[in-house]
Amino acid sequence: MQDSSSKAGVSGVLTGTGAEELAAPAATEAAPPEPLIVFSHVDISFDGRAVLEDVSFSVDRGKTLCILGRSGVGKSVALRLLMGFLKPDAGSIRVEGQEITGLREEEMRAIRKRVTMVFQNGALFDSLSVRENVAFPLRERGGLEEDQILQIVNRLIGLVGADDVAASLPASLSTGRRRAVAIARALAAQPEVILYDEPTTMVDPIIARRMGDLIQRLKRQLGFTCIVVTHDMRFAERLADTVLFLHQGRAQFFGPLQDFLLSQDPHIQQFLTLDAYRLPSG
Repeated sequence: MQDSSSKAGVSGVLTGTGAEELAAPAATEAAPPEPLIVFSHVDISFDGRAVLEDVSFSVDRGKTLCILGRSGVGKSVALRLLMGFLKPDAGSIRVEGQEITGLREEEMRAIRKRVTMVFQNGALFDSLSVRENVAFPLRERGGLEEDQILQIVNRLIGLVGADDVAASLPASLSTGRRRAVAIARALAAQPEVILYDEPTTMVDPIIARRMGDLIQRLKRQLGFTCIVVTHDMRFAERLADTVLFLHQGRAQFFGPLQDFLLSQDPHIQQFLTLDAYRLPSG
């Protein structure tokens, strides 16, 4: 699948008007596009305790970044900073080249139409059925007839395998089902980026595998850019293009998944060893 920069390059060649344009020196070529999301030297502290220190990373369009690390190292805080729920003490956060750290709440709402988050608890409306929850963003946005909304909702519910619970209330669903419905509702908002906060926490291995399959399928079919916070290395191996590993609030590693798996850093090796540990059966 071509990204926007490669499409632009092809378009430029096709619309060229003369050979002299094709012979232009490389120095005049457009610079590669900035990653869709960029964190630069971000710091944040709570009650005098540093949670993230000098953290930098980026995510290219259509790619999946997995943020890994043990509990309490600031993984979910990074997502909340990106959503504007928290403000950094220092550093820069950009979405498609736009600095968001100084935006007012009403300005952040425009960012949240492009960047949406699937919370651990699903954050569904308890008084609305599954179908009504998924329809909510479409009705809020407006511009669609009711029959169009229902068609979209039914497709999304089918996409996440929740057809059989469409009329149910969230309280009657398992944790895994609520998260699948939350993904459908996130998709209804038509975002460019989806953030997943610990999608396999408190679910059994079968549901965790299904969640991984679903996130992979959405990325492959719809081209979403994703950030997945997890401490589950097996889950990350299935999804990640790049990995950010946080240790004591710092970016201990940022780079391709395969480089992470081969890293000899003692903190990374300890994390991988503990993650692979299995309690004896019986």
